Amino acid sequence: MDLEAEYNNRAKVPNSAEIRESWVRDAAAFRQTHPHAELDLSYGPTERQALDLFWPGPAREGPVAVFVHGGYWQWLDRKFGSHLARGLLAHGIAVAMPSYDLCPTVTLAVLVEQVRDAAAFVARRHGQRMLATGNSAGGHLAAMLLATDWASRGLPPGTIKAALPISGLFDLPPLIQTSVNTAVGLDEAEARRLSPLFLPSPGLPLHAVVGGTEGAEYTRQSRSIAEAWGGTWEAAEGYNHFTVIEPLTDPDSALVKKAVALQTG
Repeated sequence: MDLEAEYNNRAKVPNSAEIRESWVRDAAAFRQTHPHAELDLSYGPTERQALDLFWPGPAREGPVAVFVHGGYWQWLDRKFGSHLARGLLAHGIAVAMPSYDLCPTVTLAVLVEQVRDAAAFVARRHGQRMLATGNSAGGHLAAMLLATDWASRGLPPGTIKAALPISGLFDLPPLIQTSVNTAVGLDEAEARRLSPLFLPSPGLPLHAVVGGTEGAEYTRQSRSIAEAWGGTWEAAEGYNHFTVIEPLTDPDSALVKKAVALQTG
């Protein structure tokens, strides 16, 4: 199998640059017009350790989901996905969107800890048990949040109550053989240590979603984590690696309804 071809999402989707440009426009417009947002909340010492928290109303209360952006742990930030909060907000669910330092500035292990710090910041601030979701590398990080020992951080077990990873990466050793690893710099041992697939099942709800056109490896990734952790998975017919998150903007989409069920269940 050509692993470089399987994991090179930009090459697989010819108009991926245009899709990402549309994210920038839509996200900026959403940040400018949403009236109940707390922007640039710092959860750590570096500039990128900050998050945006979008509330469904002026009371700034209710359930919270954490959405973690993708970019193979080396690109993008929270401001590419602000508009993706729209669907959950319509159901009364707030959405926290963190950025984090990127590889190779930090190691993937440090990056994972930063995202845990971001979730802990929200949990301590609002006393919530939260849904973790995210796309691509953010799907990996959502699964790592679900597998976190929150009690060791002084928070209740189940602080992350469920996960909805979208086009996630859960088995990292195959990426060592691809150009993704130039910046991430994993060896076999570290790749396994940071792979949700090789961690004990947290025994909490997980539903993995993959685009129906994403190919064999991404499909295997979602199927494997669902099987290993006793969760469920689906391939969203007609969607690719970039369009698969678009239903998050639609309050009536099946993806948003699944997220609501996981958050409120």
